[in-house]
Amino acid sequence: MTTADTTPLLRIGLLGTGPWARNTQAPALAAHPGVELSGVWGRRAEAAHALAAVHGTRAHTGEEGIDALLEASDAVAFALPPDVQAPLAVRAAEAGCHLLMDKPVATTVAGARAVAEVAEKASVASVVFCTLRFAPETSAWIDEQAAVGGWFTARAQWLGSLYAAGSASEYADSPWRREKGGLWDVGPHALSVLIPVLGDVEHLTAAAGPADTTHLILRHTSGASSTLTLGLSAPPGAAGVEIELRGERGTASVPGWAGAETAFRGAVDALAEAVRTGVPHACDARFGLHLTELLAAAEEQAQAG
Repeated sequence: MTTADTTPLLRIGLLGTGPWARNTQAPALAAHPGVELSGVWGRRAEAAHALAAVHGTRAHTGEEGIDALLEASDAVAFALPPDVQAPLAVRAAEAGCHLLMDKPVATTVAGARAVAEVAEKASVASVVFCTLRFAPETSAWIDEQAAVGGWFTARAQWLGSLYAAGSASEYADSPWRREKGGLWDVGPHALSVLIPVLGDVEHLTAAAGPADTTHLILRHTSGASSTLTLGLSAPPGAAGVEIELRGERGTASVPGWAGAETAFRGAVDALAEAVRTGVPHACDARFGLHLTELLAAAEEQAQAG
């Protein structure tokens, strides 16, 4: 089956059936004109069959189901906890499948390094889905600010109320988010904006705040510094996302974006482009490894007090 311009559809299988898969990834993949959703795999058979039925594709379960999905796919997208994602990403890359991973790639440096090394060895394309790098509005803003340069400092606050009293979010049931907190869940988003604009991180200082909140101070290779406040337990009235740059030309604030599904379609486009050209995307498995290294260092510092 081909699109109107005779370009073959990219067959992408989905690993995972939770809220993120149901609300974002499966709808985006099923509606993408350049993609065939080649199947859904889940740890719970009933969930896999239910999600596959909604989008008219095949359900897979069990170990043999993973192999069947990889064989039927050119690439796989992950909607799984990071430390379940990482070994399955290694397995997928070894099978020759390109990788569309969620952030963080893993919560251990060893796990993320294994993914990056196998992806490189297998010559498969990879993309790590950090929302603001792929939402059209914010992606363009990041490129513009990187081109402007001359930034002196930056401030990022990414506060959710997932674990605030009275929260009814279905994402609050995620054990890994509850264990690792905002540093690991929303930290990759903020870092993925600041690093391409201000340069890599030369020095990092971290301290624990209230509940799961973590504060970071970073020095970047450009000479600029940045501060980050990251958490998932803010009161609802205090929740929100702000990223502000200050420099030679004044200030710039990150714009709003349309939503996760639109951004995820952008990540699918980025993976397809990397597959087509062989040119790695800037937000690939190697960058995902680097994010994990930074987050692990920050976690160690914050826990040490």
